[in-house]
Amino acid sequence: MAVRILIADDDAAIRRLLRRLLESHDEWSVCGDACDGNEAVSKAAELNPDIVVLDLAMPQCNGLQAAREIARATPETPMLLLTVQQVSSELTKEAVHAGFRGAVSKNTGSEVVRAVESLINHQRFFEPVESEAHRRGV
Repeated sequence: MAVRILIADDDAAIRRLLRRLLESHDEWSVCGDACDGNEAVSKAAELNPDIVVLDLAMPQCNGLQAAREIARATPETPMLLLTVQQVSSELTKEAVHAGFRGAVSKNTGSEVVRAVESLINHQRFFEPVESEAHRRGV
Protein backbone atom coordinates (compact mmCIF):
# COMPACT_ATOMS: atom_id res chain seq x y z
CA MET A 1 0.00 0.00 0.00
CA ALA A 2 1.36 3.40 -1.01
CA VAL A 3 2.45 5.97 1.55
CA ARG A 4 0.02 8.88 1.12
CA ILE A 5 1.60 12.34 1.31
CA LEU A 6 -0.07 15.76 1.56
CA ILE A 7 1.98 18.74 0.28
CA ALA A 8 1.33 22.33 1.35
CA ASP A 9 3.21 25.22 -0.28
CA ASP A 10 1.98 28.58 -1.55
CA ASP A 11 4.09 28.22 -4.72
CA ALA A 12 2.34 26.04 -7.32
CA ALA A 13 5.64 25.31 -9.11
CA ILE A 14 7.17 24.01 -5.86
CA ARG A 15 4.11 21.82 -5.25
CA ARG A 16 4.48 20.33 -8.76
CA LEU A 17 8.21 19.74 -8.26
CA LEU A 18 7.64 18.09 -4.88
CA ARG A 19 4.88 15.92 -6.33
CA ARG A 20 7.20 14.74 -9.14
CA LEU A 21 10.06 14.15 -6.73
CA LEU A 22 7.98 12.23 -4.20
CA GLU A 23 6.00 10.22 -6.72
CA SER A 24 9.23 9.07 -8.38
CA HIS A 25 9.18 6.47 -5.58
CA ASP A 26 6.88 3.58 -6.43
CA GLU A 27 5.56 3.28 -2.89
CA TRP A 28 4.74 6.98 -2.44
CA SER A 29 1.66 8.82 -3.62
CA VAL A 30 0.69 12.48 -3.22
CA CYS A 31 -2.94 12.31 -2.06
CA GLY A 32 -3.46 16.07 -2.17
CA ASP A 33 -1.94 19.51 -2.03
CA ALA A 34 -2.73 22.82 -0.41
CA CYS A 35 -1.76 26.43 -1.16
CA ASP A 36 -1.83 27.71 2.44
CA GLY A 37 -1.88 26.51 6.02
CA ASN A 38 -5.66 26.70 6.44
CA GLU A 39 -6.20 24.51 3.39
CA ALA A 40 -3.52 22.11 4.68
CA VAL A 41 -5.36 21.72 7.99
CA SER A 42 -8.66 21.03 6.17
CA LYS A 43 -7.12 18.58 3.72
CA ALA A 44 -5.20 16.76 6.45
CA ALA A 45 -8.50 16.15 8.26
CA GLU A 46 -10.30 15.17 5.04
CA LEU A 47 -7.61 12.98 3.42
CA ASN A 48 -5.92 11.47 6.50
CA PRO A 49 -2.46 11.34 4.87
CA ASP A 50 0.40 9.21 6.19
CA ILE A 51 2.78 12.21 6.04
CA VAL A 52 2.25 15.97 5.74
CA VAL A 53 4.89 18.20 4.13
CA LEU A 54 4.41 21.87 5.06
CA ASP A 55 6.17 24.98 3.83
CA LEU A 56 7.14 27.36 6.62
CA ALA A 57 6.19 30.65 4.92
CA MET A 58 2.61 30.50 3.66
CA PRO A 59 -0.05 33.23 3.67
CA GLN A 60 -2.91 33.36 6.18
CA CYS A 61 -1.62 30.43 8.25
CA ASN A 62 2.07 29.50 8.16
CA GLY A 63 3.52 26.01 8.45
CA LEU A 64 4.11 26.22 12.20
CA GLN A 65 0.52 27.32 12.84
CA ALA A 66 -0.89 24.65 10.53
CA ALA A 67 1.27 21.97 12.17
CA ARG A 68 -0.09 22.84 15.61
CA GLU A 69 -3.65 22.40 14.33
CA ILE A 70 -2.88 19.12 12.54
CA ALA A 71 -0.97 17.78 15.57
CA ARG A 72 -3.93 18.54 17.84
CA ALA A 73 -6.30 16.61 15.58
CA THR A 74 -3.96 13.74 14.64
CA PRO A 75 -0.82 13.71 16.79
CA GLU A 76 0.38 10.45 15.20
CA THR A 77 0.69 12.01 11.72
CA PRO A 78 4.36 12.73 10.94
CA MET A 79 5.01 16.21 9.54
CA LEU A 80 8.00 17.59 7.65
CA LEU A 81 8.78 21.33 7.59
CA LEU A 82 10.22 22.82 4.40
CA THR A 83 11.93 26.19 4.40
CA VAL A 84 14.04 28.34 2.09
CA GLN A 85 16.15 29.40 5.06
CA GLN A 86 18.77 27.38 6.88
CA VAL A 87 17.37 25.03 9.49
CA SER A 88 18.78 26.68 12.61
CA SER A 89 18.69 25.29 16.12
CA GLU A 90 16.03 27.92 16.96
CA LEU A 91 13.84 26.85 14.02
CA THR A 92 14.34 23.20 14.98
CA LYS A 93 13.07 23.94 18.52
CA GLU A 94 10.03 25.78 17.15
CA ALA A 95 9.34 22.97 14.67
CA VAL A 96 9.52 20.25 17.34
CA HIS A 97 7.26 22.31 19.61
CA ALA A 98 4.71 22.65 16.77
CA GLY A 99 4.68 18.88 16.20
CA PHE A 100 7.12 18.42 13.31
CA ARG A 101 9.30 15.31 13.20
CA GLY A 102 11.64 16.79 10.60
CA ALA A 103 12.77 19.99 8.90
CA VAL A 104 14.81 20.57 5.75
CA SER A 105 15.72 23.33 3.35
CA LYS A 106 13.91 23.28 0.01
CA ASN A 107 17.24 23.75 -1.74
CA THR A 108 18.02 20.05 -2.06
CA GLY A 109 15.53 17.48 -3.29
CA SER A 110 17.68 14.63 -1.99
CA GLU A 111 17.31 15.94 1.57
CA VAL A 112 13.52 16.07 1.19
CA VAL A 113 13.52 12.44 0.03
CA ARG A 114 15.82 11.37 2.88
CA ALA A 115 13.62 13.20 5.36
CA VAL A 116 10.42 11.54 4.11
CA GLU A 117 12.15 8.14 4.25
CA SER A 118 13.14 8.84 7.86
CA LEU A 119 9.61 9.84 8.83
CA ILE A 120 8.20 6.71 7.17
CA ASN A 121 10.61 4.70 9.34
CA HIS A 122 9.40 6.50 12.49
CA GLN A 123 12.62 8.49 12.82
CA ARG A 124 13.17 12.22 13.14
CA PHE A 125 15.08 14.15 10.47
CA PHE A 126 16.39 17.61 11.14
CA GLU A 127 18.98 18.93 8.74
CA PRO A 128 22.31 19.20 10.55
CA VAL A 129 22.90 22.68 11.93
CA GLU A 130 26.41 24.06 11.52
CA SER A 131 28.18 24.74 14.77
CA GLU A 132 28.80 28.35 15.77
CA ALA A 133 32.56 27.80 15.55
CA HIS A 134 32.30 26.45 12.02
CA ARG A 135 30.19 29.42 10.87
CA ARG A 136 32.73 31.85 12.31
CA GLY A 137 35.50 30.04 10.42
CA VAL A 138 37.28 28.82 13.54
